[in-house]
Amino acid sequence: MPAVVLSAATLGIDAYLVHVEVDTDRQLPSFTVVGLPDSAVRESKERVMAALRNAGYEWPRRRVTVNLAPADIRKEGSAFDLPIAVGILAASGQVRAPRLADFALLGELSLDGALRPVHGVLSAALGLRTHRIHGLIAPQANAREAALARGPLVYGVSTLVQAVDVLEGDCRLPPFAADLEALFPPDPQCEADFAEVCGQEHAKRALEVAAAGGHSLLLCGPPGSGKTLLARRLPSILPALSPEEALEATRIYSAAGLLPADQPLVVTRPFRAPHHTISDAGLIGGGACPRPGEISLAHHGVLFLDELPEFKRPVLEALRQPLEDHSITIARAAFSLSYPARFMLVGAMNPCPCGFLGDSRHPCSCSPTLIRRYRSRLSGPLLDRLDLHVEVPALSYAHLAAGQGGEPSAQIRQRVESARQRQRARFAGQPGCFCNAQLRPRQLRACCALTGKGEELLRSATTRLGLSGRAHDRILKVARTIADLEGVEDLQAQHLSEAIQYRAFDRRQ
Repeated sequence: MPAVVLSAATLGIDAYLVHVEVDTDRQLPSFTVVGLPDSAVRESKERVMAALRNAGYEWPRRRVTVNLAPADIRKEGSAFDLPIAVGILAASGQVRAPRLADFALLGELSLDGALRPVHGVLSAALGLRTHRIHGLIAPQANAREAALARGPLVYGVSTLVQAVDVLEGDCRLPPFAADLEALFPPDPQCEADFAEVCGQEHAKRALEVAAAGGHSLLLCGPPGSGKTLLARRLPSILPALSPEEALEATRIYSAAGLLPADQPLVVTRPFRAPHHTISDAGLIGGGACPRPGEISLAHHGVLFLDELPEFKRPVLEALRQPLEDHSITIARAAFSLSYPARFMLVGAMNPCPCGFLGDSRHPCSCSPTLIRRYRSRLSGPLLDRLDLHVEVPALSYAHLAAGQGGEPSAQIRQRVESARQRQRARFAGQPGCFCNAQLRPRQLRACCALTGKGEELLRSATTRLGLSGRAHDRILKVARTIADLEGVEDLQAQHLSEAIQYRAFDRRQ
């Protein structure tokens, strides 16, 4: 009689239930896996056969057929080794597991019967919460990660024999428990601190505004002015991850196979800095075996693109939709999936190909045509979607020789967290909106009402600079953040004035 073992698989970062059906009949010995398996699943025969024999069980001298249902979705990875092995044991009568339907199984088998960790366990545990499943049997190395979902009881086992004992009730293994809050450090420390940065007070202020409102920004300046130095210190002033945000980020890293073995939870905001040779699929996700891209790996964190004009034009244009929708949808002929992409984009670039345009100490060697061609690599629609354009001038010798930094990141973070608290209170009860950068048009009108003087200032700037409607809204959002940093509710002219000066590329038109 066929045996049915429950398991789970991920499509993108979402999980779905898989029924592993195993049948043995009296025909010539063979092993067949159906249900759109990939190479790793098809090769499970050799791993399962060796694991069963080395664990003291027998390989049935029959035809073994394994069906992975639903059969119309491609199955990937080695996590089906354990449910296939248990299904073969149950179908051949070597184990009696009356509670088999109450458990889901995941795990890769080594040749000696030990269990190795697999990817996507957190997504699987979260997906199983909607099904009436008592427990999840997973490799011991994945137990802490799976327990974070607070779904089915998680039993971390190290061998195939131990998994069978749990199913038969012969092993009194307690379910694994994980305290989500205990995994967060009491006082998170960053190696990079703003106290190490000399000068550049204007750029530091812009980064503070960006952090307080979750805004994207572009840093433009000559080589060595400190653009990368500043960008890499942005995470040190961002608010700490909430437990919900940490779970979302961990789910992505788990599905991508990038979660460290000794760290079951992402507890600090991600900072991703891909090289400018990255492909479209590497940035937005996808590929033959769909995986999250860099914009999803930066979810709830920072995506830093250094030397922004050097990125391929299609790669940069692919950022436009995620910046607006905070998600990326990948549609193929056989499937369609979505990845979250709520990130802060920070770009850095030189003002011209040689890098010294506007530098009084180094003459620029670029022709107007070269400069225009260099800047045209960034399209107008993409620049429109960047909230702040900040010029970072070269430092003088006096600043470098003094060696005096500014405020430490901890002090700046206090102001940022205070501004974020005001925003959370303002947006309470409005799902999908957590900071000013995510304001929708209707919310924008309600939260950014202008006085007569402020309205006249914005009208003048919009007319003189030829701002688009999107740039107009960006200015209002940034001004709202500046007011929140000051702790005031009403937008005033000085808030708008500061927000307008952060549109450096618009002023050059």
